[in-house]
Amino acid sequence: MPAIPQTPTTGEAGATAQVTTLLGRGSEFEGKLAFEGTVRVDGKLSGEIFTEDVLIVGEGAEVNAEISVGSIVIQGTVRGNIVAKRGVEIHTPGRVRGNINTPSLFVEKGVLFDGQCQMEPGGPAPEPPHRPSGKASKAGGSAPPAPPSS
Repeated sequence: MPAIPQTPTTGEAGATAQVTTLLGRGSEFEGKLAFEGTVRVDGKLSGEIFTEDVLIVGEGAEVNAEISVGSIVIQGTVRGNIVAKRGVEIHTPGRVRGNINTPSLFVEKGVLFDGQCQMEPGGPAPEPPHRPSGKASKAGGSAPPAPPSS
């Protein structure tokens, strides 16, 4: 079986992932797609996509979907909102029209991104630095930080 070419990436999303499924050029899919492993789309896909793993949208691909993935690498066109638990990479000549929610975002120069991005770290918020007790601060006027709310 011939090797499926990998999309060049700069981060974790697709650097070591072996493509397990390919939706090739000229193919079209409409509906809900759920999968394990790495899926590369080079054709047209409409609907919803769910995975904890990697989705690669190849150059020339057109994806119109609500996307919830572990990681996504985009070189084609995506229309729809993206939620990625680990990261989003958008490479030239990629186009994204929709909102992105991810803790890690890479956008290469020359891509088009039309939407909003919300980035939140994957883990809990870091603790504020510990202040030594027993000494007064000369700065004064500021109250100690409030404990984090749950």
